[in-house]
Amino acid sequence: MPPTLASVAALPQLGLRSLTGPIPDKTVMWVAVSELEDPTPFLEGGELLLTTGMRLTPANAAGYVSRLVGRGVAGLGFAVGVIHDAVPGELLAAARDQGLVLLEVPRPTPFIAVGKAVSRMLAAEWYEDVTRAFQAQRTLTRAALTGRDALVARLARLLGGWALLLDPSGGVRHAEPASAAGRAAALAPELARLRRSPNAHGQDSPSASMALSLPGEHIVVQRIGLGGRPRGFLAVGTRAPLPHVAHTIVGAAVALLTLQSETPRSGRDLRASLAALLLGRPGDAPAAPRGPVRVMACTGGTAALDALESDPAGARCPALPLEGRVAVIVPDEVSGAVETLLAGTGRVGVSDPVYPAARDLPAALRQAEDALAAAARSERRVLRHSDLPGQGLLGLLEPGPARAFADALLAPLRREGLVETVRAYVAANGQGEAAARALGVHRHTLRSRMRKAAGVLGRDPDDPAVRAELWIALAVASSGDGAIGHHGDSQSPTP
Repeated sequence: MPPTLASVAALPQLGLRSLTGPIPDKTVMWVAVSELEDPTPFLEGGELLLTTGMRLTPANAAGYVSRLVGRGVAGLGFAVGVIHDAVPGELLAAARDQGLVLLEVPRPTPFIAVGKAVSRMLAAEWYEDVTRAFQAQRTLTRAALTGRDALVARLARLLGGWALLLDPSGGVRHAEPASAAGRAAALAPELARLRRSPNAHGQDSPSASMALSLPGEHIVVQRIGLGGRPRGFLAVGTRAPLPHVAHTIVGAAVALLTLQSETPRSGRDLRASLAALLLGRPGDAPAAPRGPVRVMACTGGTAALDALESDPAGARCPALPLEGRVAVIVPDEVSGAVETLLAGTGRVGVSDPVYPAARDLPAALRQAEDALAAAARSERRVLRHSDLPGQGLLGLLEPGPARAFADALLAPLRREGLVETVRAYVAANGQGEAAARALGVHRHTLRSRMRKAAGVLGRDPDDPAVRAELWIALAVASSGDGAIGHHGDSQSPTP
């Protein structure tokens, strides 16, 4: 609450003394100093007026007091020991007769001290209002996470009154307390001007809210929604008029309800994109990128999702949480920005560009996960699939002859169950110790298996040319029916 005349007079450092009896709880809006015979043109009402009585005479005292009372000043502070040794009797008598609070200001107290004291009290009251509004907004936000009914219930408790959430037609969606639902019928005729559509210039109607004063009750109704047609209304009622801080709290509740009501609208494009993809018409989707996209796999988890939502480029990218990573579809024109965004949360693997068709995206996901697996092995923050070793060479192979070559070379190894042993040996570049560790076997076991592999192949795997052929055959075989490329340890099956 703003400071009152009584609370100001009670400050011991000022030494103020009431000469007109008990001090009422009149609100002090400011402190003004004037020696004019008629200062009222420069006052708004609610001030504590300070004067030395320089122009005061016995003849004009009553008129002076009458003008101050008519203007609605909170009280008059009269400094003694400057012009007058004591408060003139005529002024005191007029103040008592007309109900004006008269405070004696002692000679040691400068007027500026009174002004500073009231200013500090007003600042403290303003800070209290800001703190209360901030705490109320946090409380409403937590309630909104539960649902709009919880939000409306919390708002009613914060205001010490009732609250109604109405649908666009004026029907009750939620009432707190339940008895408040009976007020909806009385409000229905008043909602018409809040339903007004935007004018011819496309501007919203100025009637975004309205206030009603009924016997013993003050009601505020606000419109919910951003478009021309409201998506509902919020009505609150209290015994006394809402102070400024309460209007701020109601505004916060309306903003949260508007955000909740607009969320389905903002999701239309996303639903349309999904429908277009399922129907095989991705080019017709309103939110689908018209150019190529990349798929990115990131280990950032929830932090990656939060980073995407916080950035305009990331907000354009559909993301799917998977086990241990997040898959993100990124328009190629913003891929650089999104790479940087995701790299701040974890390692990132990036696919080659593909067009957003259902048949291409699974293969792009496999590429992104291969690159992610390779990034983890090489301790790199970001790795593109095109940067994996051998991708350029493998992309030159004709799929038919390449798969025939791979099947023929690997067939004897498959029959003996030696494919994974040879894969580990080739990946380790012929280093037996590293291959054995990768397989989790003893080095003697690995050596025995590799002798057997050399026998069934009729070739020496320690020959770099033989290992190169084996590497190509293993990469081609891992590609399945998709594009031929070198795969890492991705967690998705071959598409």
